[in-house]
Amino acid sequence: MKNSSFNYCNFPPWVIASRHFNDNPQPLELQGVRGANRFLFQKLDGLTTACERAVVFNDYMSVKFQLHQWESQGTDKARKSLKNSYLRFLRGWMMDANSIEGAVLKGWVESRIGLPPTFHKVRLKGIHAEEYLIYAIDRMKGSERTNAINSQLDLLYEYCQYELACRLPGERWLTLYRGTYDASEHDVIEQLGKREQIVRLNNLSSFTSFAERAWEFGFTVWEVQVPLAKIFFFNELLPNSILKGEGEYMVIGGEYQVKVVPCTP
Repeated sequence: MKNSSFNYCNFPPWVIASRHFNDNPQPLELQGVRGANRFLFQKLDGLTTACERAVVFNDYMSVKFQLHQWESQGTDKARKSLKNSYLRFLRGWMMDANSIEGAVLKGWVESRIGLPPTFHKVRLKGIHAEEYLIYAIDRMKGSERTNAINSQLDLLYEYCQYELACRLPGERWLTLYRGTYDASEHDVIEQLGKREQIVRLNNLSSFTSFAERAWEFGFTVWEVQVPLAKIFFFNELLPNSILKGEGEYMVIGGEYQVKVVPCTP
């Protein structure tokens, strides 16, 4: 699917989506997010453990978006809009990437990074195709349930990038694995060899850091070198939260070189 013509990043969508970006990744910055929340990142700079940083991040999100005040709201709609925070959408994704929550997260990638989804319940052939309306309606339904969800997700991504830099200083890639029951649902851009291809992934996709776990999600397992800059979230980012999903990573899409992992008895 053709990329959007605009985004809120320091690189255009077609660059971020390209295999060349993955070969030579650069830090992605969302326009104005770190500057507007510099107090948070200054506070994080003084902390030494991931648990301490996660507590500060959760507290900051709760205060900034008034998430802790949902019970005091005067109407049911107002209570739900605060209660349905970024955590609700992450849980929804982990249950079903094609859910309403999944549509909102794919919509964040589309609006901020400039990459529209290629799959949501069905293959999406383009933003003018009838199938795209299925995704657009789900995205709208999800967005109206919450308060400033895209701004919450902006901060989540920037915090994720901050934390990855703390945990993996100097690293640019992470080896991750993706299992799929239908590899043909992805566009093959180029066949590099018997077991290697360039494929176009959905604008947001789930991966795992454990090859054996990837087999639980499909008959085909790919090994991929994922740029840290394209990791939106991983389950250990918020160790004290109720989010589950051992070794799960949410990865921003585009063209990726994948290597098929052979099935061993």
